[in-house]
Formats: sequence, C-alpha cells, structure tokens
Amino acid sequence: MLTGILIIWLVTMVGLGLTTLIVPGITIKSTPTLLLAAIVLGLINAFIRPILWLLTAPLSVLTFGLFALVINALMIMLAAAIVPDFEVRGFGSALFGAIVMALIGICGFILLEFLTGASISWYSFQQQTQFY
Repeated sequence: MLTGILIIWLVTMVGLGLTTLIVPGITIKSTPTLLLAAIVLGLINAFIRPILWLLTAPLSVLTFGLFALVINALMIMLAAAIVPDFEVRGFGSALFGAIVMALIGICGFILLEFLTGASISWYSFQQQTQFY
C-alpha cells in the first residue's frame, strides 16, 4: 500500500515536472517547489476532486468523460494558487497540463502494476471496497 502511494506521488512529481517542460504557461521555480506542488496536488486530488466529480457527474456523462479534464485543470490551478513559486498563466495552460498529466498518469498506473506485481482492475477495486 505504501509502495503504491509513493509510486503515485513520484509519478505525479515527474508528471508535473514534465508538464512544466512541455506546457509554456506552467512554471515551477525550484525542485523543493516541485516536491511541495506534487504533495499539494496529490492531497487536492484525494480530497477535493472526488467531491467535484460527484457534483459534476451528469456533465461528465454528457461530455463522455471529457469534463474530467476540466476538473483536473481546475485542480492544477488550485494547487498553483496554494503553492508559492508554482504558476499557471491561464485556463488553457492548465487544460493542456491536465491532458499531459493524464497521459503520464496512465503510464504511472502501468508502472505501478509492473513494479508491485499488483493487478489493477475495476473488479479488484470493487472487491476491496464492498461493505459488509
């Protein structure tokens, strides 16, 4: 469990670092800021994003899930508002950053499965979250 959390945090940190290199409107001024931004973004994604997904579920269904990228862009902008020296110049940059982060996140889940040997599937997720 802890290994999985660390791998996801590292993938978030690497993804955020690569996003700053790819997206011109997103900048991070130092490595400690990158570490802090990855932690803040992880906490925001753990606590705030699920609430927004629940509230915007009908809109996500209507857009075939593409509205999730808007939510992710808003989470990146929120993290930038919280962390000093982490700047996002506009919503377009945040949206492009969300797309890049999503692609890197997919690679992270594949890496998590490869490194831990765990099988990540919807079925195993359902089995672990059933209420008795």
